Amino acid sequence: MRTLSVALVFALGLCAQTSRYGVGRVPGAEEIRGLGPTVAPDGTGLPEGSATAVEGRELFAQKCAKCHGEKAEGDVGPALVGGQGTLATPKPRKTVGSFWPHAPVVWDYVHRAMPFNQPGVLSHREVYAVVAYVLFLNGIIGEKDVMDAKSLGKVRMPNRDGFVPDPRPDVKSK
Repeated sequence: MRTLSVALVFALGLCAQTSRYGVGRVPGAEEIRGLGPTVAPDGTGLPEGSATAVEGRELFAQKCAKCHGEKAEGDVGPALVGGQGTLATPKPRKTVGSFWPHAPVVWDYVHRAMPFNQPGVLSHREVYAVVAYVLFLNGIIGEKDVMDAKSLGKVRMPNRDGFVPDPRPDVKSK
């Protein structure tokens, strides 16, 4: 059985709660498979497929620009570019380029939630293309760098070291 994030399981209501509350249930194996790949921050679980920012440019214009702006600078949807160096300022700009610590997590989010009006319609190759384009716009990868299951996990995001372990004794962290 595939491991799902706790947040995803709870969001989908697929968790078995204690009898105290009488809600939730254990999801079936088929249900879990239907959720698609489970992608870890290091890229484990990324599916086959590949693309470059060159391929993502037109797709972004067709599927993403109406919400995120032509150059991903934001419109009705949030900005995806810029913001580097602003997180410690009074007005931080949390974008893919400034805030997100791991590129595979960007892939997973786009795969599950975008485009906003039709989440999950993009093929794996299209998701790689859009993510490559957004990473390129942020100056993180080159325009012709191929993003796939092996290379995406190796991308060094600007804020990779910006998150700290939770110091609470009841929270286990690595």
